[in-house]
Amino acid sequence: MSAVRLSRFRWWHIDQVLPIEADLFGAEQWSPAMFWNELAHGHHYLVATDDDGRVLGYAGLTVTPPDEAWVQNIAVRRDAQRRGIGRLLLEALLAEADRRGARSTLLEVAADNAPAQRLYATYGFEPIGVRRGYYQPSNTDALVMRRNED
Repeated sequence: MSAVRLSRFRWWHIDQVLPIEADLFGAEQWSPAMFWNELAHGHHYLVATDDDGRVLGYAGLTVTPPDEAWVQNIAVRRDAQRRGIGRLLLEALLAEADRRGARSTLLEVAADNAPAQRLYATYGFEPIGVRRGYYQPSNTDALVMRRNED
């Protein structure tokens, strides 16, 4: 297994991220414009790459003053899953939220994505609500989870 490196998500990563989005999220994938918008607004985005610079996964965080952060997305290429990359990305986002003074970090996860929910729970995220039909066009519910800093 090659080393995994985290670095800042830059505009030139978008072309490598789009096929991952399409594979994992299908009709609900983010568009190039959505990624451009996140980067243009200075939100904290990371990519996980292998030794050859190939994107294995990515994640984003938005911090809303004074003290709230939202995990925008975490995705890991299918052939790179179950290697701790999602965990590595989540830990980096939580460290950034802490560095920026966030008192709570929130996220939305598909109600039918039990593996992701278990991962988030191990980091102290607890369900606080449901957004009915949040993911479109599948009409899948989103579970809203929050982690409070002590």
